[in-house]
Amino acid sequence: MTLAELERLIAGGESEQLEFKRSTGQLRSGCDTLCAFLNGQGGTVLFGVKDDGRIVGQQCSDASRRELAEALRRIEPAAQATIEEVALPPHPEHRVIAVRVPPGQGLRPFFHDGRAYQRITSSTGRMPQPVLEGLLLERGHPIQRWETQKAAGITAADLDQEEILRTLRVGVQAGRLPEAALADQAGALERLQLLRDGELTLAAQVLFGAGKAVLPQCQLRLARFRGTDKREFLDQRQLNGHAFLLLEEAILFCQRHLSTSARIPRDRLEREEQLAIPLPALREALVNALCHRDYSQQGAAISLAIFDNRLELWNEGGLPFGLEPEALKGEHASRPRNLLIADVFYRRGLIERWGRGTQVIVEECQRAGCPEPNYSLKGGCFVVTFPVGAESEPESRPESEPESRPESDLARGVLQVLQNGPLGKAEIANALGHRSISASLNRTIRQLLADETIAFTLPEKPNSRLQKYQLRSTPPGRGGS
Repeated sequence: MTLAELERLIAGGESEQLEFKRSTGQLRSGCDTLCAFLNGQGGTVLFGVKDDGRIVGQQCSDASRRELAEALRRIEPAAQATIEEVALPPHPEHRVIAVRVPPGQGLRPFFHDGRAYQRITSSTGRMPQPVLEGLLLERGHPIQRWETQKAAGITAADLDQEEILRTLRVGVQAGRLPEAALADQAGALERLQLLRDGELTLAAQVLFGAGKAVLPQCQLRLARFRGTDKREFLDQRQLNGHAFLLLEEAILFCQRHLSTSARIPRDRLEREEQLAIPLPALREALVNALCHRDYSQQGAAISLAIFDNRLELWNEGGLPFGLEPEALKGEHASRPRNLLIADVFYRRGLIERWGRGTQVIVEECQRAGCPEPNYSLKGGCFVVTFPVGAESEPESRPESEPESRPESDLARGVLQVLQNGPLGKAEIANALGHRSISASLNRTIRQLLADETIAFTLPEKPNSRLQKYQLRSTPPGRGGS
């Protein structure tokens, strides 16, 4: 972490994932907070920063480093902490110590000196007994979970190495993996908690399996039907592969077969285009299906069906831990069936906050002016139904019917994800659910730049590694006054 990065982090103030401590003289309460972060969304404690955000630093001796290491050992189960020291010029002996921990999914609850803590907004407190008992119950039989079982006859050589490396890169960029992860690629599977007694788990197969390592239940069925029933196919596909491949293929299928609409927002002069279902909502629904499905059912699959009036996403296995469909549009407990798989999706930046996925889907539909989806249980399956069609788009007019124009669809997808702010190429690819920066994506971005639909954030440095892309705020040919 550089001094500039530290200052940007501090500028946001203390939060659910950030705590300031004057010095390691407050080490005990700092470790209470680290324990709370492990029981929540992860976070960082900065030693050498006052409560008001002023950077004061402290002298870091070998004795203080040993004291910090000893304090961290009093957190149980053993915590995976990243420690960085940021020198403060002109006195480099004065430093800020940044201690970061990831979410402790799969190992919660964590205890510090025998007590469990939780984080609420910017405050750390003792975890209430009912919450503690619930976490202990869920942790009680982790070895019996399907995803933690050992993968028979599969080695690391049978996994998609490029996808593993991509996960590390995106995780580091998102701040959800330490930079050391890229220097220790051999230890990546252990860092991602995908080994048990030194052997691969079934979670590793689901996330990265290739070739013979692809499980039969890692299957995606895609269909486009004519009309509103299943009597006539317009297109159908059946795919087997790891979770990230299935996510990308599902997104591409939706972009090919969903219509697009054009409208002029009240606060803008430019027309904007969007899929009949907002891409962020679609991606969130697919990620939820991949994270939470019951993989123990061999022969089961995720099914995505597009009709003239709706899109249905079927996930075999129902809802975990007794959740009910009607509870999913409001605040509800985070109870992922597959903790390890969900954790890797989190590190990959595809899950923003635990337990919020179904609410995010609703919010994205509302933001786009589309009808809310319906959540239901049918025949042991959890079903998400998105209404589509003219009656579901009151503010839009049809711009194009479903057709196979991948790069045109890709351009619309790029413009849609950039509505939330500037992104780099890798971030755009990830937001679209793609595994990598494809040749098609490169061509699309070049064309959008040539059309002056998007612009560089660093126009004077077009080849900078920090380069990002943004929507043009002024239509081409119109000067400011």
